[in-house]
Amino acid sequence: MIQPGLRRARAYAVAAGLLLAAGCGSAEPSAAAPAPPSAVATSVPVPTTTTTAPAASDAPAPGTQAAPVTTTSPTRPECAGQPYPRSGFDCDFQHRFAAAEAYVARRPGTVGIVVRDRQTGAVWRNGHAGDLTWTASTIKLAMVVDLLLRDHAGKVSLTAADRTQLDAMLHSSDDDAATALWARYGGADHTAFNQAFPRYGLTSLQPQRGYSKVYPYWGFQKCTADDLDRLINYVLDELPAADRSYILDHLRAVAPNQQWGVWGAGPSARPGNKDGWSEEDGGWVMNSVGFLGPGERYTLSIMNNLRGKGGYDEGKQTDTEVARLIFAGRF
Repeated sequence: MIQPGLRRARAYAVAAGLLLAAGCGSAEPSAAAPAPPSAVATSVPVPTTTTTAPAASDAPAPGTQAAPVTTTSPTRPECAGQPYPRSGFDCDFQHRFAAAEAYVARRPGTVGIVVRDRQTGAVWRNGHAGDLTWTASTIKLAMVVDLLLRDHAGKVSLTAADRTQLDAMLHSSDDDAATALWARYGGADHTAFNQAFPRYGLTSLQPQRGYSKVYPYWGFQKCTADDLDRLINYVLDELPAADRSYILDHLRAVAPNQQWGVWGAGPSARPGNKDGWSEEDGGWVMNSVGFLGPGERYTLSIMNNLRGKGGYDEGKQTDTEVARLIFAGRF
């Protein structure tokens, strides 16, 4: 594995050339290229749903498989004693959340998770949902949102080449496309994107100092799983219909290098996601944010900071298994 300093030095040389060509004097490196994807193991079974409700004392102990439950409203008596009675989610989901928490407790690093039901307004978040974590390429989704809205407002005029780069960021998470657009539309002081990002839900976003004079830069930012939850819901609820459809269509048809994370909910959920992965100085981060279910009813954001305790394959497996545990079999 390339040491972080060497990785960044090599990436810096590529990014610097791109920004120089766009009229900027220096650049930050792109995110590290991922290791070859490996098969994702699914060792933890999804809690099953039956027509029999458990007694209040049957709530699963940490690290154990959830017992079968009836899918009902959490205000009903049969949900009493369940692990998240005030979450607004039914008993089946509550057991799924417990299974996901037990799973990530055994995985490398820390994992922030937020699940939202857009139909009822219910939200469940785990204890790491507010942890600041490197965004990696998930921030490209916010860049696409900002550029589309600026184009509508007449503040910029996106060219055919720009739109091809937007496609590339969404489809395969293209780093060169993101660097070129950041240079072209980031403004003389590189702050144009960061000034807009809080409007789309990234209210905790913090740019980080990197390895060149370009600051802020898309490749060196931190946010939380709560931020990504707000961002994907902004896409679903606030964007003009044409822009919303454009993004959803692309996120449902991402390249194989992004078919993990939220993708783990399974094809029947019709998921769409924007993933981000990079090897930072403190270790790998593997993030996924997206939507699933009929009418994009549910959103899911996951930020896995492996903290030097695992790599690309471990993070990919963790994110995908979280989505599977929470949603597989619900649709």
